[in-house]
Amino acid sequence: MRAHARTAGLIAALAILLSACGEQADPNIDPDQVDSMEMPEVGACRVLTPEDVAQRSNATVTVDCEDKHTAETFAVGELPSELHDVDYGSSALGAFAFETCGSKFEEFTGADESLVMRTVVSWAWFRPSEKAWDNGARWYRCDVVGGGEQSKRYLDLPASTRGLLSGRPKDRWLVCVNGETVESAPKIPCTEPHVWRAVTTIKLGQPADPYPGDRLVEVRTRDFCSDSVGAWLGYPPSYDFGYTWFHEAEWKAGNRRSVCWAKTAA
Repeated sequence: MRAHARTAGLIAALAILLSACGEQADPNIDPDQVDSMEMPEVGACRVLTPEDVAQRSNATVTVDCEDKHTAETFAVGELPSELHDVDYGSSALGAFAFETCGSKFEEFTGADESLVMRTVVSWAWFRPSEKAWDNGARWYRCDVVGGGEQSKRYLDLPASTRGLLSGRPKDRWLVCVNGETVESAPKIPCTEPHVWRAVTTIKLGQPADPYPGDRLVEVRTRDFCSDSVGAWLGYPPSYDFGYTWFHEAEWKAGNRRSVCWAKTAA
């Protein structure tokens, strides 16, 4: 019985050891970043996935920006003092990130408010791990990523994304759809075969304005897009247009724009 117990104990100890080793085995995780109190580095590049971006914190290893990567850190900073005592998952943190990372993203990439809505490139933000938060870490990190909410995988980015969307961006970074309607298929780069191209946007309100309601938002978007797409196409005798409008949740998060789509193969 003692021999059996000793054997069982050794097996259990080995299982624990193997489990502990397995927890450290992910080569894409930097242990020094996992619960780091230190502010991340601006200009760092990483290979992020949509699954990574869905998390509140991120400890993915950094890579040389000349190598393959899908994300670049373009802004970091200390959270304002009024947010130091909020809960780790507070919506106030998301509102701060929407305003802060959003405006810094425009400045960094050279995009304006309208173009931000019409590109496959977007931004993601991260906060410290929950353990680091409990220990007092209060920083934020904003990353350019080569995709958006609907992306199944991200595009590889150039060595630097500074000014990527300034002037007239390449079709690789502009958003199109290859489907019967703009809602029927994922957003793709316009270098891929497509039916619809996002061409303009409409601003529906100011930051302090209350949500005007679904009906008014949709009607104003539809009417504007009908005229705007016609002008973009050069006023042909007939044309098809689509539009994407957003609801109260997105309005509360800070979005004030709808997107207009032209049916075109170019």
